[in-house]
Amino acid sequence: MKLIVAIIQPHKLDAVKTALEGVDVHLMTVTEVLGQGRQKGFTEVYRGAKEAGGLLKKIRLDIAVNDNFVEPTITAITKGAHTGEVGDGKIFVLDLAECIRISTGERGSTAIG
Repeated sequence: MKLIVAIIQPHKLDAVKTALEGVDVHLMTVTEVLGQGRQKGFTEVYRGAKEAGGLLKKIRLDIAVNDNFVEPTITAITKGAHTGEVGDGKIFVLDLAECIRISTGERGSTAIG
């Protein structure tokens, strides 16, 4: 079992969801987050002065999958989120020690869905 955490551009959420549905991944948690990467936020000109904009709005997806869904999930996220520009996002794959479905008490890979 793995936990896939993806940070993507907000405007790419629909494309990523569509791509994930295409590989039978339907369960996810979506959170609006702020952050900065290599672009270190953004700068804009306000009344003739350059000002740092700080943190950028991003979307965080948390997706728990069984091992056979890891690569299709990564491929779908990459396909849906890719623009080729700096700031497309990142994908992190973490080992998931345990998953428990609260309503039934199921544990492990059957609890993921």
